[in-house]
Amino acid sequence: MSAYFEVLTNERETQRRNRKWPDKLKAEIVAETLRSGATVNAVAARHGLAANQVSAWRRMARDGRLVLPAPEDAVEFVSLMVATPEPAAEPPLAGGSVEIAVGAVTVRLEPGASPERIAAVVRALA
Repeated sequence: MSAYFEVLTNERETQRRNRKWPDKLKAEIVAETLRSGATVNAVAARHGLAANQVSAWRRMARDGRLVLPAPEDAVEFVSLMVATPEPAAEPPLAGGSVEIAVGAVTVRLEPGASPERIAAVVRALA
């Protein structure tokens, strides 16, 4: 009885794929993964890359070693005008008379009555 075996090779798998990707292209691929609804796996497959390679490029971008292109919807800044604050409005009772109503009795104090005087009247009515 003779034994034999057959080895099938796939040339594509046996080739080394050490390509040098320009930083600009790496950045564009990483930017694709950051778009809404995109996944690293889908973007990597579209470019013929392993997902872990694209993830490594994302890590490089996060660490500041790969500069991403400007987003398509560029951010715009607006100028901010700072004005001096308006003077605070006086409380409604300041300068006016104070009215204290207890049941059918209403006591009106003179304008500018001190808090001590108002408290004394309240205690007296209680």
